[in-house]
Formats: sequence, structure tokens, C-alpha cells
Amino acid sequence: MAMADLPLHLLFIPLLLIAIPLLYFRRRSTRGLRLPPSPWALPVIGHIHHLAVAGALPHCAMRDLARRLGPLMLLRLGELPVLIASSADAARDIMRTNDLTFATRPIGPMAKVLLGEDSYGIVFAPYGDGWRQLRRICTMELFSARRVRSFRAVREEEVRRLLRSVAASAASASASPVNLSEMISAYVADASVRAIIGSRFRDRETFLRLLERRLKNVPAQSLPELFPSSRLAMLISSTPRLLRSQREEMMAFIDTIIQEHQENRAAGDDEDLLDVLLRIQREDELDPPLTTENIKSVIIDIFGASSETSATTLQWIMAELMRNPSVMRKAQDEVRHVLAGLEIVTEDNLSGLRYLPLVIKEALRLHPPAPLLIPRESRSPCRVLGFDVPAGVMVLVNAWAIGRDPSSWEAPEEFMPERFENSDVDFKGTDFEFIPFGAGRRMCPGIGFGLANMDLALACLLYHFDWELPDGMEPGELDMTEKLGITTRRLSDLLLVPTVRVPPFSVDFKGTDFEFIQFGAGRWMCPGIGFGLANMDLTLASLLLCHFDWALPDMTEALGITTRRLSRLVLVPSVRVPLRGE
Repeated sequence: MAMADLPLHLLFIPLLLIAIPLLYFRRRSTRGLRLPPSPWALPVIGHIHHLAVAGALPHCAMRDLARRLGPLMLLRLGELPVLIASSADAARDIMRTNDLTFATRPIGPMAKVLLGEDSYGIVFAPYGDGWRQLRRICTMELFSARRVRSFRAVREEEVRRLLRSVAASAASASASPVNLSEMISAYVADASVRAIIGSRFRDRETFLRLLERRLKNVPAQSLPELFPSSRLAMLISSTPRLLRSQREEMMAFIDTIIQEHQENRAAGDDEDLLDVLLRIQREDELDPPLTTENIKSVIIDIFGASSETSATTLQWIMAELMRNPSVMRKAQDEVRHVLAGLEIVTEDNLSGLRYLPLVIKEALRLHPPAPLLIPRESRSPCRVLGFDVPAGVMVLVNAWAIGRDPSSWEAPEEFMPERFENSDVDFKGTDFEFIPFGAGRRMCPGIGFGLANMDLALACLLYHFDWELPDGMEPGELDMTEKLGITTRRLSDLLLVPTVRVPPFSVDFKGTDFEFIQFGAGRWMCPGIGFGLANMDLTLASLLLCHFDWALPDMTEALGITTRRLSRLVLVPSVRVPLRGE
């Protein structure tokens, strides 16, 4: 019988067996402290029942609790004390005033299984020399403006693939909706994988599948997480075995990727992010050293953060534009004015856009990718908003609630990009009413990398296509329900009907459009294309356009080192333009 099939009262037996020893031997004294307010608690589970509101996601339930208890609350989830910050002032106290105190991550039993011992990447690494070194590598090498620009060609090529997929669906006779969620996710995944491990990697599909499975199993509040000091919780849970198996498979697979990169080194602008990490490991004498296990974890962190953030945000942007037709018209009018006459849009063409960046900001305000950010932990006792916070307390900053706080935003539930016009408020970590990427030492270091995957794709989707909701659906009927995962995705896929406005077709034989690879592609692409074309251009122009008319020849082919004509080309020319001197 599955655990889910057991009677409800039997499910509490393991909880009681776990909790009774804790109540006697693990209780921490908080006598004399002025703790943040808490709602009423139940034995064993603490305040979990307040978050189990029917149909409510945790960040929504926490926002509702904060409306009653205030911007700072202390909850007990099983054995875990959790501090919830739900206002800009509370976030400022945590991520600026006490930033160093809250600079580490809580690493529970499941996280140790999933991440491995002493092999943390940049996201979950505890505060210390190793984390500072990884942060410096990310800032100076992996996510520098120059490095992000070096992947521009990759992004532009993958955007063209996305546009062709949409255009092909739009050209079908049925004019059926396209699953824009799937298309956007595929685009972001491919662009991210190519930047992180390179286009030369053979088995990208397996890599994506393993990563997706791993991201789905980022530790949730399972029994071992809620009761981390209990060995019994680990024994009765099947989660550790599942996570350990997935980790071993993922790490073994990344070993093969690393081996390929070590055998085929790239340099300069040809480096992908894995190449950069391997070069630093090889050439720099770091203390502590950059281990191969660290590199594997960093690669997984970057993919999870960049692909999930960009794909989720793009889908929410398009959904909000469909729900707000006036905003859609304004955004499309600007894009089509600034980009008018362009068949191919590149990142260089986006500098004149002013309204579209405001649309992205507004979507991030309403739909921060990680609504509770990534948990922090207090390293020592401190005070926040006048309350005492003991050491070892997990901290969740409700960026979703802060972005909808009526004390900071006018009409907070409405999608109004104009609110950012003539405003200096930004998501760079200094304006605490708007922190979709966090702030302080543990702020996301890859904002530029993630945004680069969004800007061009969004501009092109609005420039090349008109969009309609399927089946005569009204804008207000579009489902905007959230689904909790590593990011807050849409519960239902975004299905839209596209109509081509500016055809996005421009195919060339330069090795980036794989439906047209007459000279190959990649490292072994013919290097002498220009030399060969130079011998053809003037001759062909003179023969066909200037001097002669020609009769239709036999077009049968013959196979050789190249595909020659079966018969010699014998034509009868008629002089059209006399040659000079005759």
C-alpha cells in the first residue's frame, strides 16, 4: 500500500515517533528574547497547517499571514524555525543591514544528498572562502559583460529557430494554437546549453532530460527536511535514495562532457562556460582549489538558474500582454517602429527600445521567478525590525508579496509598465521594494546572462507576429494560475494563435542554418567559401544578367567528387548587350 493510501491518523505515527524525542531533547531556549510574532501552532508540525490552505501556494499563504501578523513572522515548520520577511523594510534589514549575518545557506539532509558533500556550486555553497572564490569567478569570468556578449551569435541563431517554429505553425491551414510555453522552454534550454557546454556536445537531449529531472527534485519540505536531526525521518523516507541515484547518474554524465572538453580545448570567444571553468582550474593556483566536483555543481546551478528564470519570465510576459491588449499594442507599436524594415533583428537593433524593458520589469515585479528567493540562514543572533532572531534560523524573503505591497506600489495587482517611466527603481538589488533576483552578497550574479536570453526573443515575437487567444477567448478569461517548482511556472501551458506580420525568414549557408549547409557547419565547415564565391559572382552576373540570353539545358546530374552535370553544358547564346570593342 502506498503512503498516500494510508488512513490519515496512521500518517501521524511517524511524525510522533520523530517529534517526541525532539520535544524533550532538542528544544532550544528562547526565554527573554523578543521574537517576531507567530500564529497559533499545533504539536509536532508547528505552523505547517497555516501554509496548507486549500489551493494556496506557500508565498500566497505567507502573504495572507503577514497581513494579520505583520511584515516579519517566525514560523516553525516541523523542527525548523523559519523567519518570513514580507516588506521592503524587512528585506532591507536582512539583505543590507544584516547581510553578513544572513550570508549563508541552510543545508538540510536532502540538500546534502542532492548536492553531495563538499561539492557545492555557487547557489547553495555555505558562506566562506570557497563561496567567495566561486562568486569572484562568476562575476569576473562567467557572467562578465564581455562573456555574455560572446554568446550573442548563439542567442540570435536560437531565436531564429524559435521564430521559424512559430512561423511554420502559423502557416498551417488549420491556424491551430501553438504551445508557446513549450517553444519558449526549448529555445531557452538550447541557448543555455550551447553557452554552458557548447554546440559541439553530442548528447544534448540526454543532458537536458537529466537536468530537468534533477531540477524537479530540488529538496522540498520532506520529512528529513522538516526534522533534520531525526535519523528515523531519513530511514522512513524514500526521497534520499531517489536523490542519491539521480545525483550519481547526473554527475557520471557530466564527467563525459568534461572529458570531451578536455580533449577538444577551445580558446577566446570560442570558449563556452565549461571551457572557462576548466581553464581556470588548469591555469590558476587557487586556494581553496577549484575541484571538478565544484565545476559540475556550478554547471548545474547556471543551467537551472538561467533556463528556468528566462523561460518562466518570458511565458509570464506573453501571458500578461495577452491579458492587457492596450499594453500589447503599445509594445508592438514601439518594436515595429524602431525595427521597421528589418528582416533579421539582432541584439544591436534593440538599443532604441524604451517601453519593452519596462514590460519586462513589470512582469518581474508581479511574477518573480523564485517568489521566496533562495533561503538564507542566520549565522549568529541579530535583530531585524526590532525583533530578536536567534542563530540557525532559516530566512525566506517573500519577493512576490513585496512586489505586490500596496504601501510600495500603486494598484499593485495591475500590469502597468508605465509605473517605471521616469523612475529609478530597478532590480539591481538597491531598491528593496523590487528584488526579483535578491540583494546583497547572495544576490543572483547571472542577471545579465538570464536577461540576454529574454530581450531579443521577446522583441522578435512581438515584431514578427500578431497574437490571438484561441477559440474566441476573452483576455480576462486567460488562466493565470501559478504552479510551484524551482520557479513559479504557469499551471497551464500558454496556447496562442500567431499570425505572421513580418516574415522571419533569412536563411544563409554560413553554417548556422542547418536546413542550408552546402558548405557544412561547425569546426569542419569549408574555410574557403569566400574564395570560391569570388570566382563565381562576377562571372555569373556577366553571363546571365548582362550580355546573353540562354536556352533551357538538360539538368540531369552525375556523381563524382562533386555532383557534376551528366552531360556537358552546351548552350546557344544570343547577344543581348554587345561586348565593349565590338
